[in-house]
Amino acid sequence: MKVEQLFTGCLAEMAYYIESNGEAAIVDPLRETEPYLRMAEAGGAKIKYIFLTHFHADFVSGQYDLAQKTGAKIVFGPNATTEYDIYNGVDGEEFSVGDGKITLIHTPGHTMESSSYLITDKDGKTPYVLTGDALFIGDVGRPDLAVKQGALTEVDLAGHLFDSLRNKIMMLPDDIIVYPNHGAGSSCGKNMSTETFDTLGNQKKTNYALREDMTKKEFIDEVTSGLKPPPQYFPNNVRMNKSINTSIDEVLHKGTTPLDASTFKEMSEQKDILVIDTRSKESYTQEGTVPGSWYIGIDGNFAPWVGAIVLDINQKIIFITDDELRVNEIVTRFSRVGYDHTLGYLNGGIDGWKTQDFDVDYIGSVSAAQFTDMLAKGSMEKPIDVRRESEYLSEHVLGVESFPLDFIHANFAEIDPDKEYFLHCKTGYRSLIATSILKANGVKKVTDVRGGYEAIKVCKAPLSEFVCPTTIL
Repeated sequence: MKVEQLFTGCLAEMAYYIESNGEAAIVDPLRETEPYLRMAEAGGAKIKYIFLTHFHADFVSGQYDLAQKTGAKIVFGPNATTEYDIYNGVDGEEFSVGDGKITLIHTPGHTMESSSYLITDKDGKTPYVLTGDALFIGDVGRPDLAVKQGALTEVDLAGHLFDSLRNKIMMLPDDIIVYPNHGAGSSCGKNMSTETFDTLGNQKKTNYALREDMTKKEFIDEVTSGLKPPPQYFPNNVRMNKSINTSIDEVLHKGTTPLDASTFKEMSEQKDILVIDTRSKESYTQEGTVPGSWYIGIDGNFAPWVGAIVLDINQKIIFITDDELRVNEIVTRFSRVGYDHTLGYLNGGIDGWKTQDFDVDYIGSVSAAQFTDMLAKGSMEKPIDVRRESEYLSEHVLGVESFPLDFIHANFAEIDPDKEYFLHCKTGYRSLIATSILKANGVKKVTDVRGGYEAIKVCKAPLSEFVCPTTIL
């Protein structure tokens, strides 16, 4: 029985392709359907089932479109309701796939429909368990994403998760391989490992949430503490995953429309259209950009940052790229987090824009050495650090204020458009995003620090010392 983990780095997400004797199943598919269709065709298999571990919040899954193209049955665990036809499996129910079988294990806690899937091969062995967001490598799913006013609380969900792990997952053999739905970088947990699989036995030794002598109260306290607000697009993605959405084929057809420079300019000046520059950091800073555009480079954590800072899921978007061969990929990655209203891209890129003698905007920048020198001389007006609060608290440059990119819109009232700002993050990706948004919103004197915090440390800038919080026993 073939079980293949399909890792998508931008989302830190793992889907799964399972195949046996001419039949296949997909678990937690991404929005795009072609990769799964090609895999099944290559294996001479028919996709029989599409299994979902739960309603995902951090991406729009592709079960509906894939079912429309294959006739496969969509399977959720108990408690799931949708606008489209699904099959609600029950705890312990078995589904045959070729010579093997897949057993649904209802593991509520992250969400109430949350389910894991036990893989059994033709010899009756159980080499893998797909745990969705119930159990990660080094962590467990956060219990606050499915909280609804007047219904279950995060404490209630954490209690369910404790029971699911103890009574369902931890009862499996120690040598079984745990295949989760997410890894490090996802906002669905707090402390996920960079590893994408592990034995259950090793997780019992190393995962804080599986400690043998942990009480239920200790578990609840641990998994509910330190939770930061989830990215603002999460509820929208959950809603979309319960709904029938525009087909991915239609989204791609519309979003990959080439727009000549004059048309692009006319559209960019409309208040309801946002321009996003997806090029490399070097191209963006050296060649300039369309005035008013936001920078979100395709080679960084593109989709999560789109979801975090583009507040309207129905935002109309046109984009700039320095590689027209990646246009399809860019539109796909917008759609993975539910941004389906891409209207096209600048044909010919920024060079095509320049040939029309249209205005070009440039972001100011300084080296880490220049930044350190100016900071030491006190000649810098407003240096700010746009990393996450936890990064800033761990270590930061003395004299630099925290202004996390995650909450740039909520905290914009703190910005004085008449002052000059110098921004840095860890390596320069997030600071360019923040710099472009500030400039697009009327802050004229805004400068990016090239290389970010990593480069600043090399320049021996004065750093804060990490102080471990005091625990009173």
